[in-house]
Amino acid sequence: MKRLYISLLLFLSASTLTLSYSQTFNPFARYRQTISQNAVLLARIDSLQAVVDSLVSLVDFNDEAVLTLMEGNDKSGSETGNGVGNGVGIGAGIGAGIGTGISDYTIEVTDSLVGLWYEQSRLADFDVIHDFNMDSVRFNSDVPDSVFIRRLNDMNSFITLPYNSTVRNYILLYSEKRKEAMESALGYSNYYFPIFEAAFLKYGLPQELKYMAIIESMLNPVATSRAGARGMWQFMYNTAKIYGLHVDSFVDERLDVEKAVDAAARYLRDSYQVFGDWSLAISSYNCGAGNVSKAIRRAGGRRDFWSIYPYLPRETRGYMPAFVGAMYAMTYYKECGLRPADVGMPARSDTFEIRRKLHFSQINEIVGVPMDDLRNLNPEFIHDIVPGKQDDVCVLKLPYNWSASFMDANQDSLYTHRLSQLMTEEVQKAADARKTTQRIAYKIKEGDNLGRIALRYGVSVTNLKKWNNLKSSNIRAGKTLYIYKNGYYPVDKTTTASSSSSSSSTSISTSASAASSSSTSSSSASSDNYYTVKKGDTLYDIAKLYPGVSAENIKQANNLGSSSIRPGQKLLIPKR
Repeated sequence: MKRLYISLLLFLSASTLTLSYSQTFNPFARYRQTISQNAVLLARIDSLQAVVDSLVSLVDFNDEAVLTLMEGNDKSGSETGNGVGNGVGIGAGIGAGIGTGISDYTIEVTDSLVGLWYEQSRLADFDVIHDFNMDSVRFNSDVPDSVFIRRLNDMNSFITLPYNSTVRNYILLYSEKRKEAMESALGYSNYYFPIFEAAFLKYGLPQELKYMAIIESMLNPVATSRAGARGMWQFMYNTAKIYGLHVDSFVDERLDVEKAVDAAARYLRDSYQVFGDWSLAISSYNCGAGNVSKAIRRAGGRRDFWSIYPYLPRETRGYMPAFVGAMYAMTYYKECGLRPADVGMPARSDTFEIRRKLHFSQINEIVGVPMDDLRNLNPEFIHDIVPGKQDDVCVLKLPYNWSASFMDANQDSLYTHRLSQLMTEEVQKAADARKTTQRIAYKIKEGDNLGRIALRYGVSVTNLKKWNNLKSSNIRAGKTLYIYKNGYYPVDKTTTASSSSSSSSTSISTSASAASSSSTSSSSASSDNYYTVKKGDTLYDIAKLYPGVSAENIKQANNLGSSSIRPGQKLLIPKR
């Protein structure tokens, strides 16, 4: 931007010098030259203004701008995914995560990045949980509108519950179309809702906010979104830290029901103080305060949900109607023919302070507490290990009927029982998990682009292109992209080793031979990864048999100098 203005000033200065020189000669020529130069200057200024306007529009950071930014910052791609929080304090997370792609972060730029992150990543998960495209589907029901309206009014909610065709669609979604999930949520609500109610009462917030957890996770305390939000209240890592939730290799307090709802209550309290409207505060929990503020600006300053509705990210438009729908279904579940499922949660639990390292298996084998009960009540201990220390006490929850047995157990026997073996096993499990590749097959939707998909899954555009052998950023709806969620792309080591051979033919032979022996000796290898060339085969024909694999992929995997292949030759097919 500065360069444009400097160029304009230099041009004007040069024009002035030319004008001064011509003034010393013919005055008529001077007049005509002045008129001509004024016209040229006006045209140039208009042209420069158009360029300036186009650059200013980039402040909104559309998808393609972010795509370019990510391509230029491949090394920090993973940091972008991990650096974004949920609403409050999000700007710093993005700025730190992206790296050196942009030097000046204005409020507008941060706001736009906030919006883009939520629209293309976390929000996608809300759109997926109900398995319907709620923008296009319209459910039918024999229940008349008058009944829905009367029942909503009878709920006497502190939070205004609107009714229209959109809300009606979500009421039918939760009360009729998701029967199994809602019956499970009803079963869990008997245990979790009293915990939520206590937290919201503590901060003087409406009790109805507890129904947000239905939309966020269906009351699953270990729910994990594709964008990395975790727990029943779906906190991103940075926001969890901002609101005091501890996350490390052993403990993830986003999964701790009491601590997570306390953090959610504080977030909603802060959001309500900003917007002064519960519908907007609830919406901001889904898309971030930045998106809601932007929608208010675009709506001319109006601060009610339905006024800003057209300006919210697509997925957030359905969040408040979904809240009403979930609240209706949970309240009138009997009238909807829903029955709470028997989920096996204890009616009461007890808590114990743990000051030494303790494994769930020790409690199970010495005391007898079922492993399922231990995990259901203590989901925050992500490796079944309570990492208690003298100066860092951990709280363990047990079913009330096991409390006496736990207290009566010999403490030395409990804490030393198979300790070394169990800890070694957990370390090995963690190491194995890091090596496991999570491959996702993503079907491209209309309007998608690589930047949007990369942000959604927390990967870089460069990797997306590499994994799918894309030479450009152009993609088509209906095609499938393969994504490796943990960033690890499997490369066959035998092929890598053989690539150092002096000739292609030797390399191919070595690779096939090594691959053959590897497949018989290792359970991780599969014969499906190798193809025996038949008469008349071409690389292109073979590639068509493996979705996501191109002829060029096969050439590179087998270190082929050309596309020539022969019958009987074994080819390694790279994993996609």
